[in-house]
Amino acid sequence: MSINTPQHYVKQYADTIQLLLQQKDSRLAGSVSSGSYIGEQASPVDQIGAISMQAVSGRFNPMGRVDATLDRRWVSPQDFQLPQLLDKFDKLRLLIDPESAYVQNAVQAANRQKDDLIIEAFFADAKTGKTGTGTTSFPAGQVIAVNEGSSGNSGLTVAKLRAAVKILMESEVDLSEPIFCPITAKQHDDLLAEAQINSKDFNNEAVLVEGKVKRFMGVNFIHTERLAVDGSSHRRVPLYVPSGMHYGTWNEITTDISQRKDLEGLPWQAYLYMTGGATRVEEKKVIEIKCAE
Repeated sequence: MSINTPQHYVKQYADTIQLLLQQKDSRLAGSVSSGSYIGEQASPVDQIGAISMQAVSGRFNPMGRVDATLDRRWVSPQDFQLPQLLDKFDKLRLLIDPESAYVQNAVQAANRQKDDLIIEAFFADAKTGKTGTGTTSFPAGQVIAVNEGSSGNSGLTVAKLRAAVKILMESEVDLSEPIFCPITAKQHDDLLAEAQINSKDFNNEAVLVEGKVKRFMGVNFIHTERLAVDGSSHRRVPLYVPSGMHYGTWNEITTDISQRKDLEGLPWQAYLYMTGGATRVEEKKVIEIKCAE
């Protein structure tokens, strides 16, 4: 048996993981802006506030100046690892098979971790300022109440979607960008109960595709069961445009296969390591829709 065989499996394992990550990306990573970084933290965007024209006060008067407000958003990396043990050498061959449970588990774990980072960043405090020492909280004005458009608490409704899109328009968000809205099965079921979703009288094209709501009112829906709930057990449903959120990659995937001689049976370990982080870039481009469960 060649001593270089494990190195061959390392290379094949890394290639397989990368291929599957490209083909089966996380459900949310493709809906936000992204970048690659090095260092302890990174600033994906420098923000320049809106300015207004000034009236001319008279002929030959001293000229003043207009200073735009400046801010900066920061994203910080977090490290994650996934060690998997295989008790026999011949099982290492499973790591070059894209259909093997070991590979699929690794890919799915990495994808879920990316989504969890993005979901957490939707409504968390964002790091701001020149060096990232400040914080900006999610504003109450960007929140659609759980009883919006109804006499009591309700799930996801057309009225709530209308209110959310209205806020984006009032903030002059460029709606040439796509609008995304991750939802759980419960919110999807809520939408199926809405007359505007089911009736062609309200739509110029079919809303249901094989019984699923994919797009309505210009909003693209993404199914995920990982959305958080607040202290009142209301689901926190985000609605946003890509430039409002950011995912940063410091290290996509590092793979290593080695024999664990510190463990009984001398098992082989398939080890994955990734580093990434997410942040909200601009509050006006992200809406929280409270939904009753």
